[in-house]
Amino acid sequence: MSAAAPLDGSVDDWLAWQLTLHATEMDLGLERVGQVADALGVRAPAARTVVVAGTNGKGSCASLIESMLVEHGRVGTYTSPHLWRYNERFRVDGAPVTDDALCAAFRAIEQARGDISLTFFEYGTLAALWLFADQQVDYAILEVGLGGRLDAVNIVDADVALITNIGLDHVDWLGPDRQSIGFEKAGVMRAGRPAICCDRDRPASIDTVAARTGADLRVIGEAFDVSPQAGRWRFVHDENTIDIPALQGVIAENLAGALAAVQALTGRWPSVATIQRACRIQVGLIGRRERVDDILPIIYDVGHNAEAVAALVRDLVSQPVSGRTHIVFGMLIDKPVETVAACLEKVADRFYLAGLDGLGTRGLDAAALARRSGIDGPCFDHPRAALEAALEAGEAGDRVVVCGSFLTVAHARRQLPS
Repeated sequence: MSAAAPLDGSVDDWLAWQLTLHATEMDLGLERVGQVADALGVRAPAARTVVVAGTNGKGSCASLIESMLVEHGRVGTYTSPHLWRYNERFRVDGAPVTDDALCAAFRAIEQARGDISLTFFEYGTLAALWLFADQQVDYAILEVGLGGRLDAVNIVDADVALITNIGLDHVDWLGPDRQSIGFEKAGVMRAGRPAICCDRDRPASIDTVAARTGADLRVIGEAFDVSPQAGRWRFVHDENTIDIPALQGVIAENLAGALAAVQALTGRWPSVATIQRACRIQVGLIGRRERVDDILPIIYDVGHNAEAVAALVRDLVSQPVSGRTHIVFGMLIDKPVETVAACLEKVADRFYLAGLDGLGTRGLDAAALARRSGIDGPCFDHPRAALEAALEAGEAGDRVVVCGSFLTVAHARRQLPS
């Protein structure tokens, strides 16, 4: 049995306690979290809500939608995981919520839940819904944590569902192939409501679920599209056309999906100036193929599955350097280490293997990472040590890439002042 909740404690006290509350870290299902949401009265946290599901691109799409909605009213955004501070998961008008606000949400949940056991993610999802209702936001953007159909976020009947790329991740939970994973992601659709998909190669299971649910499925290449036009992007939706300069670091399909979601939520297309501002904000997101100029250029990327790393590699190939590419590499035990490593070998001149075993319950130590990946490179106990070694070994014209996990980036990159 868990100890009593730290009602007067800090955010860190609450988070440590929440980790002890449920028997397992993951327990997919909507019944328990739904009961507490009903007790709190937060199943509708805003006047209009969009749920974002998919394998890759969820965080980028959430950021783009957030930036384009701020001119329409107050916006609450819930994403995961965080890099440094838990508060990063909850934003109102682009700013993380305060510790006091989070603790107030936790106390409200504790008062409402009775003897219902909640996982760490379920507790956080309820906190987001409570915070957004308390802050009286006009729009809520909710990023699915894992899957969709049975994810805690799916207790909300969203006005719009956005499904991004479908790839192979969390196969132990979601199924062994894109069809089964697509089925789980499509569970966020609702009858008669817009369901937007920006995966050009979507699995047929998405269409099957949409037909069975009665959702208004709108897919890229049919209901809307984006195409390059001599250094520009052209977005087409029905009779509307928008042209903006292409921007390195923004995936056009993600932006097209975000645009379609904003139009579905508000009934209007954002202005070109609004779209460009959203793109600039998205390019500046920490850890999303982020470039930082240090002793050498460093590229930080939190992608942790085969599709995300393949996109990173395509970017690296398209932007060659005159020297070598040093890769600081750390991964979690339940990720496709072998596939990711094989992809990175296409651009790597030297690897620096970073241990994550002391940083999270599923982190691989560097020696195990070397065995699973087949990579021959120096091993380090910590991502920061691996990065410092890479910077020391580098020469003019070289670059360093830090990748493989949120944990790798979070513990290698110097934290920004809070």
